[in-house]
Amino acid sequence: MRIARERVTVQPCATSANLGPGFDSLGIALDLRDRYTLEVTTGATEVVINGEGAGELPVDDTNLIVRTLRETLEWVGAPQIGVRLTCTNVIPQEAGLGSSAAAIVGGIALARGILQDPNAIDDQAMLEIAASIEGHPDSVAPAIYGGACLAYTEGEEVRAVRLRVANAADGRPVLRPLIISPNRTLSTIAARASLSPDVRRRDATHNIARAALLVHALAEDPSRLFAATADRLHQDPRREHMPQSVSLVHVLRSQGVPAVISGAGPTILIPADAPGDIARIVSEVVEDPDDWRLARVPLAQEGIRTVLS
Repeated sequence: MRIARERVTVQPCATSANLGPGFDSLGIALDLRDRYTLEVTTGATEVVINGEGAGELPVDDTNLIVRTLRETLEWVGAPQIGVRLTCTNVIPQEAGLGSSAAAIVGGIALARGILQDPNAIDDQAMLEIAASIEGHPDSVAPAIYGGACLAYTEGEEVRAVRLRVANAADGRPVLRPLIISPNRTLSTIAARASLSPDVRRRDATHNIARAALLVHALAEDPSRLFAATADRLHQDPRREHMPQSVSLVHVLRSQGVPAVISGAGPTILIPADAPGDIARIVSEVVEDPDDWRLARVPLAQEGIRTVLS
């Protein structure tokens, strides 16, 4: 497989995984995008990071984007290259908004963009590579396909389908996401380590029913969204790592707001119907309201974007 281009830019989007009951299977794409530009060189790896993660993320071959790029080139039998990578990051790091999924999907897209035959890495191949690196497909699927996605495994293969998302009675999209993020990070590895390997049958049954209801709520009946986002498997067990986030979710849900932990947290996602006085509610629950930011981020209808130069 030959390298055909010397420069390519990709724009991966943020994602929010789980959506409450859909642990490791459901996710949505958010229109908050990093920008990575690759220049093929003959020298050593150079990485420049602006914005989120500047001064913290690796700037050598251990950088996740570069590692993914190199793994993808190896996967298709293409030669390795010298890398000059410039990143402008707006997705918060280790916040539960899919920064690692963006890096992985972005790295694969960079490899695809410089190949003579980009069809060597179709979306299904991209999903399989990304899930093998990320370890679970719920965040990488919407980063590839956009919208709301359901990801699952079939034997050794990873599959994903894009879900239908209806409009509300007033014509607006059902999903009008609001994110609430504290100025702190949480490692996905640490968050997952909090989870017990054993699940009670009644809790598993609860989440199966609610995840199925969520698919219906998105496509047909938004009035079911609150009931459909209730979780019993992964949010409360992570309370020790993000006590304020979990407490805020409970307060919001006690008022009928379909709030969930976004991904591994500590960001909170309200997929729709955020109350008008949400800032007041946050200020009454958290210790330092100035340490939290609220932002409306539209659903991204398009996943990864590639700009060829």
